[in-house]
Amino acid sequence: MPEKKVRGTAKKNNHEIRDPIYAFIHINSSEREVLNSAPVQRLRHIHQLALTSLVYPGATHRRFEHSLGVMELATRIYNAVLENGGIDILGIDRSNYDGMYYRRVLRMAALVHDIGHAPFSHASEDLFPGDCNHEAMTLQLIESDEMEKLWAMLKIQAEDVAKLALGRDHPKKKTFSNTEAILSEIITGNAFEIGRAHV
Repeated sequence: MPEKKVRGTAKKNNHEIRDPIYAFIHINSSEREVLNSAPVQRLRHIHQLALTSLVYPGATHRRFEHSLGVMELATRIYNAVLENGGIDILGIDRSNYDGMYYRRVLRMAALVHDIGHAPFSHASEDLFPGDCNHEAMTLQLIESDEMEKLWAMLKIQAEDVAKLALGRDHPKKKTFSNTEAILSEIITGNAFEIGRAHV
């Protein structure tokens, strides 16, 4: 039997996530696919502050809500810079500029910047084999087949996401354009460092 279409219903593209700091975090349906991916969802089970909750029982927030907050704050910074003539500050080439491209990349890089963390966060970093660390694991996950499909859907490049998510800690020591260097600073750099400072 064919499915009936209900008049007045349309697929919702904008979604709200309640947040104790920002009230609401807004994502679109494509970004929601990234949020629902296994690498991002596993952050629900990783404590932001490792074993601190054993001493301070209230320190129970996870890397999942941390990453959502980093995405929201990075977006606010990006929007504020653009609203104040920041296309030149960011070094974006106007002749080859997709106004939303770097915004999409920044948001997704902020969301996935911690996906390579081990179960007890930095406290278990020594358990990685050889020279591996959470940055190398983050890169592997960003470049994974599952995530590549999502980046293609968002029309962004995995390499661009990785550069912004990992910044100067990128395991492959990539060369950064001025735009990439500035945007990666929002997440990982000393100026904002919201990926490390936001809790």
